[in-house]
This record gives sequence, structure tokens and C-alpha cells, in this order.
Amino acid sequence: MACHLTLAERGILDRLLKQGHSKAQVAQLMGRDRSTIYRELSRNAGDRGYRPEQAQRRAAARRQRCRKPAKLDDPAVRRYVEAGLKRRWSPDQIAGRAQRDFRRQPGRRLSRQTIYNWIDGKAPHWRPALRRGGRPPERRGKLTDRARIGGRPDVINGRRRYGDWEGDTIVGKGRRGGLLTLVERKSGYLRIGLADDLRATTATRVARRRMKDLPASLRRSLTLDNGKEFADHRRLARVLGLDVYFAEPHRPWQRGSNENANGLLRQYFPKGTDFARVVHQEAARVERQLNERPRRRLDYRTPAEVLASRLCCI
Repeated sequence: MACHLTLAERGILDRLLKQGHSKAQVAQLMGRDRSTIYRELSRNAGDRGYRPEQAQRRAAARRQRCRKPAKLDDPAVRRYVEAGLKRRWSPDQIAGRAQRDFRRQPGRRLSRQTIYNWIDGKAPHWRPALRRGGRPPERRGKLTDRARIGGRPDVINGRRRYGDWEGDTIVGKGRRGGLLTLVERKSGYLRIGLADDLRATTATRVARRRMKDLPASLRRSLTLDNGKEFADHRRLARVLGLDVYFAEPHRPWQRGSNENANGLLRQYFPKGTDFARVVHQEAARVERQLNERPRRRLDYRTPAEVLASRLCCI
């Protein structure tokens, strides 16, 4: 039986008392412990005696007062969550990062579902900050002399070292330029570069510009999509001193890190973006923000934190 008396039970209690039954007899007749009946009459009776409706209201008010306040009613917790949403962190990333940031402050830790519930109920204006679906259209062409992904060493497949990258492009409105995206497989670290067009010479030039400052230990291999913009892959391999592989057509999961990064970038540059109007400073700001975004697979560290020691001299 439920711990709390219901309104119907309070009505029965009232009738039994009016019939002259003792408190002990009422408890026996109702199948309740005597202490429950004594406590009910002590707490919820008013100046005019025991009345069921009044007792129900008093009990409900008491439970409401005892209820723990919602975590996001705490201004400090709410500011922390809102700061994460402003940076386009997902509720899972915010909650996971809070576990790291507030190890000794359980009152400031919360679950991702708590954040989702808060947005759905009290803060719907934050819904646009949540990630939307959508991927860039695939523009594929024929390439020659490709090293297939099937020949890629196990050390790359198993993400057992740093310096193995995945690459792709995000196409802009009317194919007038786009973004070259490069993701380090082990850390998720992202480099992006604006491209005026999607010709092979342009893609190679942008990739070289975004990777040439990396130490050799962070420039080991690059696994690419099958777009025509990567037709000059042999020169790219030579100038950067790395091995280039190509994923199989129509199997984007073989470049899962890159596909995920492109999805995140679409939060900032949705389909239809005219990249001719995007300045390099804006691209750099987005790159920095994503590299400072905590990731579950990194135990909620950020890619920038993971690669900090290896990038300290850049």
C-alpha cells in the first residue's frame, strides 16, 4: 500500500472517526499502521477538526516544501549550462564536462536528460542551439592511382597513434567555394580551411596551408573522400610527407570522425551557406570552438586538451 494516504482514504478515516471508532480501531479497519493514523491527525487536522479536503491540501503543500529544488533553478548551474549551449555543446557534453569540472560539488552536476527537460519545459528559446541533422551533398568523381582504405595499416584503423587524419569538403551555395575539413582520428582535433572553389589545385593548396605547421609526428596519414577535389592527391602526399588513402564510395562510416565533424560544422554553416561571404576569422572562431568542445570518447576532455602537449610549439 502507498505510504501517503489518498484523498479517498482520508474520507474513510473521517467517516470512521465520526462513527466513534478509536484511532487504533481506524488503523485496523483501514489496514494501516497506528502511527500513520496518529501522524495524519496530528499534522493535518485544522482548527475545526479533521476535514479530508483540507488534510489533502496540507499534505500536498508539505510535500511540495520538502521537494528538492530543480538543479537548473540554481543560477550558477543555469549559467554553466547556458554557457555550454552558447558554445553549441550538446546536453550530453555539458553534463559530462560538469562531471569533470565539479567532482567535489555534486550540487552542480546534472544529467543530460535534466538539461533536455529544462529546454523543453522552461527554456525553449535554447532549442536552436541543439544540433540539427543534415549532411553535405556528396559530389564524387573518378580518381586514379588511389590507395584504397583496405590497405591501410591496423595502427591507423585502431586509432593507436596520433597523426592520422580524415579529410572531406563541405560544398557552399551554388558550389561557389566551400570548406576543407581535416580531423585527427585519435583526438578528434579539427582543422578547417576556406576554399574559393573546389578544384583539385585549390584543395591541395588549402590542405597544405592547414597542415604544413604540424610536426611530423602529427602528419602521418590522410584518408579522403572520393571527390574530384582530391584528384591531386599524389602531390598532396608528397608536399606533406604523409600517406594518402581513400575510403570506399558510399561508405561514409569509414571516415566517421570526419562525417561527425562535418555534421557539427553544419550547426554553424547550414546548407545553403555562401562561403564567399565567410571570412577566415569566422572559420577560425568555429574551429577553435569545436576543438574546445568536450567529447564523450575522450572522457569529456576536449580535442585541444588532448593534443595540447603535441601542439605546444606550433
